[in-house]
Amino acid sequence: MGSRLSFLDLAVLAVYMVGVVAYGCYFLKRSRDTDGFVKAGGSLPGWLVGLSIFGTYVSSISFLALPGKAFSGNWNPFVFSLALPLAAWVSARYFVPFYRSRGEISAYQHLEARFGLWARTYAMVCYLLTQMARMGSIMYLLALPLHQLLGWDIRLIILITGGLVTLYTLVGGIAGVIYTDAVQSIILIAGALTCVIVIPFAIPGGPSRMFHIAMSHHKFSLGGFGPSFVESTFWVVLFYGLVMNFQNFGIDQSYVQRYLAAKSERAANRSVWLSALLYIPVSAFFFFIGTSLFSYYTAQPDLLPAALRAEVSAGKGDGVFPYFIVNALPAGLPGLLIAAIFAAAMSTISSSLNCSATLTLFDIYIRFIRKEAGERESMWVLYLSTLVWGVVGTGVALAMIHIKSALDTWWTLSGIFGGGMLGLFLMGRLGRRVTSGIALVAVVGGVIAISWMTLSPLAPGSAFLPQYRLNVFLIPVFGTLAIMMLGFLLAAAIGGRRKIDKPRTNTSRVKCRS
Repeated sequence: MGSRLSFLDLAVLAVYMVGVVAYGCYFLKRSRDTDGFVKAGGSLPGWLVGLSIFGTYVSSISFLALPGKAFSGNWNPFVFSLALPLAAWVSARYFVPFYRSRGEISAYQHLEARFGLWARTYAMVCYLLTQMARMGSIMYLLALPLHQLLGWDIRLIILITGGLVTLYTLVGGIAGVIYTDAVQSIILIAGALTCVIVIPFAIPGGPSRMFHIAMSHHKFSLGGFGPSFVESTFWVVLFYGLVMNFQNFGIDQSYVQRYLAAKSERAANRSVWLSALLYIPVSAFFFFIGTSLFSYYTAQPDLLPAALRAEVSAGKGDGVFPYFIVNALPAGLPGLLIAAIFAAAMSTISSSLNCSATLTLFDIYIRFIRKEAGERESMWVLYLSTLVWGVVGTGVALAMIHIKSALDTWWTLSGIFGGGMLGLFLMGRLGRRVTSGIALVAVVGGVIAISWMTLSPLAPGSAFLPQYRLNVFLIPVFGTLAIMMLGFLLAAAIGGRRKIDKPRTNTSRVKCRS
């Protein structure tokens, strides 16, 4: 099947792909030592790091899925974004100073100092498994619509995406990742803003009719405000957003590594606020695009093909935006939009690659294999692990073509084990009497609870194992609370003293400017 894009669109896309890879590779000189490769020497301005965090936060899944959610539903998922200001305040007030004062490039080394090696290893393994699934999922879900947009084979799109991102991440290090993230964030915003302006005026009757149709169908609703924990109410999504954003800003290696790349603590705090406050309007753009498309095709139902109308009737609106891009936009704009979709994917994947390579060096190689690894040896580990994780992520994406259901199950299981990370971190910071043994019991108990909440709806209920019947968004909320409450209750009942919070080893400590 040939490409459905014009020559101008393909030219725009080609210029973008070549330009971003060349720009990422440009930073080779700044990534020739370990300090430069993993944190760019701690010299980057806050606005640049903030754009990078924003680019990492927005994936191609968001670019395509959020308009689909607004098209088939309403703005209820947007409440997730409204939790960001509080998460940003907590991060700037507590998380950033904590990580910069310790100066450890690994986000999980402090867990070893607090609870022992098992805690650090648990968090590290959960992160690496999650990133492997994340890279594969993003590449695969990116390839699906691009297959329709470009007419290229899905495997070819996955290989091109994985190969190009791995190349500039390996060559440019974290500096290449952050600088290209900033450029890609600007392209992403430009693409979204273009659609926000174009679509309402493409509707017969203009923006006024667009709002009239949307309002009459309650498309701007943020959800109910009742006390129900079963429905996806405003409060359910808000609680979910708080927990997930605390997890992102508080314990995710991708964020922590950027805190250390900033030239000062003040710059790191600015990056947190910039990324959070930028995501709120941009996510609103995505939802507005979906709402506008609903009005566009409601006013002109014959423009939507029968196959997509059937999907929409089944409550699936993800395919509408890609169809609109190719069939309704003038030449040149589809190329820009596809470049924006690529930008969202490449920002997230490149961050996952660099941070996974960093943990491979500090939390695996130096911690378990060679504590006194030299500079040259460390760089080879970083280069090799970046390449390996790139191949693994691309392989997962290719595997999803044939065994998607199996990988969906595996993704669910990795989410179960990852659910204990935030609870473990908060126990370490807030529970002064929580010992290593108590923390281990609490995490195991919490993972069991999360497993039951996640898996019980998939099996028939029984008297011994009732089904979880509340909203799925509350699983990480209840899971985190279960771990913390169990830990605090055991600590109160058994007693114990908090260990001195000092690193057991300085193998992953790097200096930060203050």
